[in-house]
Amino acid sequence: MTAFFLARAEIKDPAKFQEYGQKAGPTIKQYGGEVLARGKLAELLTGGSASSVAAVAKFPDAEAAAAWYRSADYQALIPLRDEAADMTIAVYEDPAA
Repeated sequence: MTAFFLARAEIKDPAKFQEYGQKAGPTIKQYGGEVLARGKLAELLTGGSASSVAAVAKFPDAEAAAAWYRSADYQALIPLRDEAADMTIAVYEDPAA
């Protein structure tokens, strides 16, 4: 079943965030993932919490997404990620796939 991850972030250090993004992208591809969209918040339509940026990536299944997140390559990037931004990452399964 296809899975998507949604990452939302509040950027603390733009230069480090850019470095993180450049390094994280290739690790996603190693696990069959594909970044579908990324962007900056244009308008908060409802709710009380918004992140300044978000990204969506597609994986073959939730197991592949979890394997990516737990991989040594991605785990090595977490200190940089945490310096660069406050981030929330969640995986969602697509029941229609």
